[in-house]
Amino acid sequence: MTTSTQLPPEVRKVVTDVVEDGDRIEPRRRRPRRRRGQDSADRGILSISDRRKRGVRWGSRSVNTVLLIVLLIVGLGPLLWLAKSAITPTQDTLATPMALWPHGVDWANLSTAWSTVHIDVQFMNTIWVAAGSWAMQVLVATTGGYALSVLRPKYGAVLYGLILCTLFVPSVVLLVPLYLTILDPPLLGQSLINRFWAVWLPAGASAFNLVLVKRFFDNLPREVFEAARTDGAGPFRLFWSIVLPMSKPILGVVSVFAIIAAWKDYLWPLLVLRDPGIQPLSVRLPTLQAAIELDVYLAALAISTLIPIVLFLVFQGLFLRSAGLGGAVKG
Repeated sequence: MTTSTQLPPEVRKVVTDVVEDGDRIEPRRRRPRRRRGQDSADRGILSISDRRKRGVRWGSRSVNTVLLIVLLIVGLGPLLWLAKSAITPTQDTLATPMALWPHGVDWANLSTAWSTVHIDVQFMNTIWVAAGSWAMQVLVATTGGYALSVLRPKYGAVLYGLILCTLFVPSVVLLVPLYLTILDPPLLGQSLINRFWAVWLPAGASAFNLVLVKRFFDNLPREVFEAARTDGAGPFRLFWSIVLPMSKPILGVVSVFAIIAAWKDYLWPLLVLRDPGIQPLSVRLPTLQAAIELDVYLAALAISTLIPIVLFLVFQGLFLRSAGLGGAVKG
């Protein structure tokens, strides 16, 4: 019987397994290694051999370039036009809306929109509305997700199912009962109309954010929680010192969703904030449209869109980056 030790050296280099069947030896040769990324490239529309062809390569690059230009025009075009029109006189915007300042730039539109039309007051109101809504949504989503995912109460599955059911209820259906609740809230005995709490409290009841945070908490390593409990950490300490520091990515996502939703909300603030002195920009600007010039109105719109853009640029790292928890558990 022939063994692997009797094989020549050049044969033993390629033999990985010997299957003995009587006096016959069937060597299994190693499969050739594929380069990194080769599997993902083969799964695309174009194979590696197709990409090596000059015509296919230039064609794919041309298509990618055209799609990128179209995406930039569709995504950034309206914002760039608004920024241009905010410092353009009304006559130029109406006569040649796509021209770049045919009669010069009018920077006074921004100062007029900020001070004369009192956009600064509505701007601060919008910040208060967005900040309070963000705080309530983060508070409810994190505590609720922590209770359902980490603490896991006895009837947590039933409660989570009821929360999921609320996602199928249209928000328009809830306007009337929610308005009646704000008009005469239980236990308070005083109406919340014309108060920021009328916007903050309903904003906290976001089932989508709670489900989002809960699903993120489900993927956190349970070994860290068990180690913290072994060291004597209670529920509050576990939540504050362990769970929240590991949840920065999902907190960034919820923050972006909450602030943008509060910044552009129109219907609910219009119903509960009737006093013009406390109305946000989303409610006040449509009212002022008929009373101010077009260039000043466009400048006010540009100011109102500035903060959401800045916030997204600040939080885009947390919004797009997944949680790096590889070193959270020591082996």
